[in-house]
Amino acid sequence: MTFTSEPCALAIDLGTSGAKVALVAAGGGIVDWSFAPIETHVLPGSGVEQDPDDWWRAVVAATREVTTRNPAATEAVVAVGCTGQWSGTVPVDAGGRALSRALIWMDGRGADLVRELVGGVPHVQGYAVHKLARWIRLTGGAPEKSGKGPVAHIAWLKHNRPDLYERAATFLEPKDYLNLRLSGKAAAGFDSIALHWVTDNRDPANVRYADRLVHMARLDRSKLPELRPATAILGSLLEAPAGELGLLPGIPVAMGTPDLHSAALGSGAVADYATHLYLGTSSWLVAHVPFKKTDLLHNMASLPAALPGRYLLANEQESAGACLVYLADSLEILPPGLTPASRPEEVFRGYDIMAEAAEPGSGGIIFAPWLNGERTPIEDSRIRGGFLNLSLRATTNDLVRAVFKGVAFNTRWLLGYVDKFLGRSADPIRIIGGGARSDVWCQIYADILGRVIQRVKRPRLANLRGVGRLALLSVGSISATDLENNVPIAATFHPNAALRRRYDSLYREFLAFQRATRRIQSRLDDRNR
Repeated sequence: MTFTSEPCALAIDLGTSGAKVALVAAGGGIVDWSFAPIETHVLPGSGVEQDPDDWWRAVVAATREVTTRNPAATEAVVAVGCTGQWSGTVPVDAGGRALSRALIWMDGRGADLVRELVGGVPHVQGYAVHKLARWIRLTGGAPEKSGKGPVAHIAWLKHNRPDLYERAATFLEPKDYLNLRLSGKAAAGFDSIALHWVTDNRDPANVRYADRLVHMARLDRSKLPELRPATAILGSLLEAPAGELGLLPGIPVAMGTPDLHSAALGSGAVADYATHLYLGTSSWLVAHVPFKKTDLLHNMASLPAALPGRYLLANEQESAGACLVYLADSLEILPPGLTPASRPEEVFRGYDIMAEAAEPGSGGIIFAPWLNGERTPIEDSRIRGGFLNLSLRATTNDLVRAVFKGVAFNTRWLLGYVDKFLGRSADPIRIIGGGARSDVWCQIYADILGRVIQRVKRPRLANLRGVGRLALLSVGSISATDLENNVPIAATFHPNAALRRRYDSLYREFLAFQRATRRIQSRLDDRNR
């Protein structure tokens, strides 16, 4: 790689599938990057864990590749910034060591505990009215009944691992744990702490713990980290991690931000109401907004953004690219000539060819992507996915295209409520994430959503671009206005009007499938507990 003389940030993105690391230049360019995979442990009873030591090994491996290829980076890096998967929990002892594997954002083992915690009479949507009123007034939301959040994670650890809970000095979000490894300091951002639902977010520039909310969530204040704004400098890179990473000690470690927030920055959709679609393991439709607002029925709220004094509309659909991974790994439906040992990149390129070869309607096959429950536009940990309307005439090409369409139909479902939340139509929509590299998927999104889809340059690296530039902002190397610039659009996809009627018909059946099967799925879940 050719190295730039511009100041750079070392950007770290701890995704669910692995760690990406990049050198992000002040001008917005990504000089070089690398990736190292991470193992996910799926356990009985909705448990999903990852080992924080695996996170660190992946970060070190990816960083070493970048710094080895770019020796001048040791002098050009002026800040380190971390982003990553949100809504996870790492129990950490007083010495800064992780006490167990992390419960990540997919772990729902605490569902029963959190439902009991938020319940009471009278109630709305399973929440005691008096509790819900206080949560929404101060935070904008409330703990997820699905159990896939820090309040439920901590409750599960307290109930099932009391010895570990007592030894824990603090509980950290994934990116905040990486910051601890880098700087030796434990803290959470105004943004990363939001899904604990224990902070007063009415002034996004001055987020503070609310004692009453901490009590309602049955959390121990002494085990919660101190709070800093996302643009703060947490500390300096310690000598030991600097040696492992191939960097100079003493480099400022910025607070960084969760993946939802870094994606918004890296997409270039920084202005109020500018919307981006992230298409990775999970998916979301997010925009900065100038107000604090909650849509309880559809599990969406505006929460503190990474940018000082700003709010970000937060939502997340549980499974997007994860559906393609399941298609390959569990069902072993693979492109011709490939095997389960083939590289994921080859499989995904093959899926593009298969999806494009199928007729647009996939022979009337509908795929529901709820393989691990859903968060938005409904919160339902029991909802399950699958194929509908299979026949002996169905081809593997039809099945692959049905998955592409099913994920997009789910986004169309969410988009209707996002438009209402924003008070305007989200159009155009920028698209980022690994799935955005697929021309056929981007066109399917444009056709199904009926919106112009703009793919940014290097969409898979948007989170790295976002957190890298946030770190550069934190040390004064760029200004806030620079964040909206230097994110070029690589391709634009316009809706095909000729397909609108067909997709509208299939979309109505997609929603009908959800309505018709929700009680069946709930009963099946009860019987298999």
